[in-house]
Amino acid sequence: MKRRDQPWYATGLRFACTECGHCCTGPEGYVWVDEDEIEAIAGHLDLDIDTFGRRYLRRIGAKYSLLEDPVTKDCVFLKEKRCTIYEVRPHQCAAFPWWPENLKSIRAWRQTARDCEGIHAEAPVVPLATIQAALEKLGDTE
Repeated sequence: MKRRDQPWYATGLRFACTECGHCCTGPEGYVWVDEDEIEAIAGHLDLDIDTFGRRYLRRIGAKYSLLEDPVTKDCVFLKEKRCTIYEVRPHQCAAFPWWPENLKSIRAWRQTARDCEGIHAEAPVVPLATIQAALEKLGDTE
């Protein structure tokens, strides 16, 4: 029986990332990055922070977001359906599909599943604690 203070997904959700890259494609949006993430990605690319910033960041108010391909709106680091910075990808990327908008209801989750091949009946169950940890880490950069 589900407790009232537990989310609808308290028993976990089925997901296994296939690294298909679909979550990195349009529509237009933001991939927020903090200073630590900027430093990690710049280091991974062997770039200094200023050069990295000029090439790959846009400022939105007081925050920074990774650039998108101007035509496709895909993440600028998505090449041939693969993330070229996967080892140091931002928390927001690593937290997918555990974004609050995807978890707000069963309906929202099912909509996410239509676009994410990693959400399916044969995928392993990801426990609530893992989902909550991803949400907490994501909350640090929102």
